[in-house]
Amino acid sequence: MSVTNENSTSLNKFISESGFCSRREADVIIKAGRVTINGVIASSGNRVADGDDVLLDGKEIGSKPKEIYIALNKPIGITCTTDMRVEGNIIEYMDYQERIFPIGRLDKPSEGLILLTNDGNIVNKILRASNNHEKEYIVEVNKPITKDFLLKMGAGVPILETITRKCDIQRVGKFKFNIILTQGLNRQIRRMCEHLGYRVLSLKRVRIMNIELANLATGNWRHLSHHEMKQLNLLLKGSAKN
Repeated sequence: MSVTNENSTSLNKFISESGFCSRREADVIIKAGRVTINGVIASSGNRVADGDDVLLDGKEIGSKPKEIYIALNKPIGITCTTDMRVEGNIIEYMDYQERIFPIGRLDKPSEGLILLTNDGNIVNKILRASNNHEKEYIVEVNKPITKDFLLKMGAGVPILETITRKCDIQRVGKFKFNIILTQGLNRQIRRMCEHLGYRVLSLKRVRIMNIELANLATGNWRHLSHHEMKQLNLLLKGSAKN
């Protein structure tokens, strides 16, 4: 399993392109000893060549399926995980006939746009902060929004041992604001607000890059259109995926 010829593929990429999960999740699965290549338990760094027999949990990983790209208006209470042991997981909620997984996360108490796919190659291109891809949110807080709050949020807030990037933020109501981020730190908006003495009451993601939530009802989903995918691929052109 030390194949390095140009016709081979890294194992985590092979698994992600099968539509099972993202590359990051594939690495976890490999480390857990759930994957074999030609009857031998695989390890990180292994590569797959034509003719290799690759099994996951004893079942053959099939050829790459047709790509699926879905926009879901996630309800509050749904957890963005592929772990079926977690109650209210997004995969069970979707009950989709083919294997898909979410691109990134949206907190359980948050709602709004999340993308799902079986294309592991697109995941890191969208998620990596270095690619500067926009995500837009509408947020309601527990106190009136001040100019000072807007200035500090927009300039960057110290959380998680870093300073958040400068961002676009606008007040859209006495207690509501619109914010556009190019980062994806854990619970970023909630932590930013908490640092400034505010508590988030509701958080809704309304856009990821060129994909908008628009009038998609809570709990409903749709396939991305050809036009959306064409625009998305243009925006992703040149984006790093590793």
